[in-house]
Amino acid sequence: DINEALDEPNGLLAVGGDLSVERLLLAYRCGVFPWYEAGQPLLWWSPDPRCVIDPHTFSPGHSLARRLRKKDFEIFVDRDFKSVIERCRRRPGADGSTWITPEMKDAYVRLHEAGFAHSVECYIKDQLAGGLYGVSLGRLFFGESMFHRVTDASKIAFASLMALMVRAQSPMVDCQVTSRHLESLGTTDIPRDEFRALLNQGLSAPDIDWRELTGKVNLAP
Repeated sequence: DINEALDEPNGLLAVGGDLSVERLLLAYRCGVFPWYEAGQPLLWWSPDPRCVIDPHTFSPGHSLARRLRKKDFEIFVDRDFKSVIERCRRRPGADGSTWITPEMKDAYVRLHEAGFAHSVECYIKDQLAGGLYGVSLGRLFFGESMFHRVTDASKIAFASLMALMVRAQSPMVDCQVTSRHLESLGTTDIPRDEFRALLNQGLSAPDIDWRELTGKVNLAP
């Protein structure tokens, strides 16, 4: 029962299992995600509250809005998923660790090849400058990680994801666990019960057809 997830640490639900496509899809459909570091067992989480954003209420801050108006970038979907997740994997924490272990990377590449994981990428002068990746089910997007090599590039990719999700009539993008960076982009924390209601709403709708989005897109505000 997801409601029996631990309060300390917040949201730890289960230990063990595997990272097969089938198990990952089942987990996401239940509002659960894997998160662990090398040397730890496989940990599954459902935190309460949950960090989310409503794409329809997203509004870029003044500096990001100015950068978006410059239009000195190009946005692609699924042009180079493997490079995006590898760049995210190389972005270590303060202690030099990363939760995107080789096993996690391989698992999400398999999800991508199965049509469930996708990347939104920002290119500047035809070079991958930043991006993000996550899982899409129904009308929902479950964000996993983002990176930037150029200032604001990950934020540009995030703004473009918001535009994609508005077009798809998505009620929610899941951002999992709050951070100062995510808060600066407009995320909010909601109770698990509210999250599960949005989850059920989004999963009850037909899947977004990402094949129609693959390639260069012009969605950034």
